[in-house]
Amino acid sequence: MENNIKLDNATPPPLPGSTMANNHNAEENYGIIDWFKKSMKNYTNLSGRARRKEFWYFVLVQIGLTVLAMILDKAVFGSESEFFNACVAFGMLVPSITVCVRRLHDTGRSGWWLLLAAVPLIGFIMLLVFFAIETNSKTNQWGPPAK
Repeated sequence: MENNIKLDNATPPPLPGSTMANNHNAEENYGIIDWFKKSMKNYTNLSGRARRKEFWYFVLVQIGLTVLAMILDKAVFGSESEFFNACVAFGMLVPSITVCVRRLHDTGRSGWWLLLAAVPLIGFIMLLVFFAIETNSKTNQWGPPAK
């Protein structure tokens, strides 16, 4: 009898040190929130790599949180306050930077490329392209491929 471990969408990812041979099998079953949680758990890690899926799901959830904060601001305080929006923006600042740096690492670039954001329009477009391109499938100075 085979001892195959299959996870369904409701099963959380395995704990570190579990009997599962590699975590890539668990990541196949990650949902949007699981990818977001993975990014948040790694918010202090500037040396790893983040796959495209992790990065874009993080961005999607961040946009959702920002929209929700804007709705709450409007409902609770009226149009003159941005309290909840500011809380989300400040709370997501460091995790956003680190997931961007780890995504750049995954494409074989240094995190310093994030400074391109300071160049109006051109920098944003270049970073968008870098974030969207396929993962570098070779091991680089930031570790093995994320997928």
